[in-house]
Amino acid sequence: MTATVIEVRFKGNRLEYFTWSSAEPLALHDPVIVEVERGQDLGRVSALDAIALKKCSRGCGGCSIPEAEAKATRRILRRATAEEVTAATQLERTAEDARRKARERVRDHGLPMKVSDAEWQWDRRKLTIYFTAEQRVDFRALVRDLASLVRTRIELRQIGARDEARRLSGVGRCGREYCSASWLPELRPVSLSVAKDQHLSLNPIQISGPCGRLLCCLHYEHDFYVQSRKRFPKEGKVLVTTVGPERVLAVDIFRERVTLRAEEGATRVIPLEQLKREVAGAGGAAPLSEPEAPAPAPSPSPPATTPDSPPLSQRRRGRRRRGGPPAGA
Repeated sequence: MTATVIEVRFKGNRLEYFTWSSAEPLALHDPVIVEVERGQDLGRVSALDAIALKKCSRGCGGCSIPEAEAKATRRILRRATAEEVTAATQLERTAEDARRKARERVRDHGLPMKVSDAEWQWDRRKLTIYFTAEQRVDFRALVRDLASLVRTRIELRQIGARDEARRLSGVGRCGREYCSASWLPELRPVSLSVAKDQHLSLNPIQISGPCGRLLCCLHYEHDFYVQSRKRFPKEGKVLVTTVGPERVLAVDIFRERVTLRAEEGATRVIPLEQLKREVAGAGGAAPLSEPEAPAPAPSPSPPATTPDSPPLSQRRRGRRRRGGPPAGA
């Protein structure tokens, strides 16, 4: 029988991909016991078959589906029993105690790091502690201290601000769960240029998420804004309509309306289709949206905001100190 690829979700929205060779079908949210590097772990099925393959190929850097299928080498051993699920639930409470003890030991050692989360492997053979820090931390003494405390293998893993938000989850300003914690397969870098293309305010408070980095939604909404604005005239352009020469003040891509101002100062808001008819009626042959201008001389692009980058406000202050123009100027 051909093995199928299954996506399994663990604590902290951690996703991994395994094969399932049994004839017994699995369903979404089924608890399963999987094989890992050192022992066994318990997770829940989050995607099946073709959907799991697509998510795997998209999340590992854009490999093909056959390559993604070949990379899933670890197996799902069996469906978890009710007793095993209960034991895993109790283990999560123990992980919270381990996180608090780890924070106490970090303070005792005086290390510049913040413990975000702790995760027990289901068979208790490994305890993974996730932390954030602004720089590399020598935590060898801390690992020995924690290993003597819990008497198991300890792994300390440094993560970025976006990864921390993904593990801990929460509710964004839109009233929904964080995209990184709910459905985004991978966390891509988000640059300041996407906010400029969407004509958003460059105020860091308005375009940053709870993690302090640029909003993830700026990235996956970017193509929509760019393609939609190609149908509209650019702000500041003068169009000759049936009324006469008018300057484009603003465009509304959602309501498909354009705000115009005539030479005498009168303003009006009309639908895009009506504007096209008026431009055609006035004999205008030029397209409403100007063609892309040739690229100017190379200039340094805004640095991408990655999980390890400093906050946007710090980068903007750094530019001013060096004498360069502020961001967005």
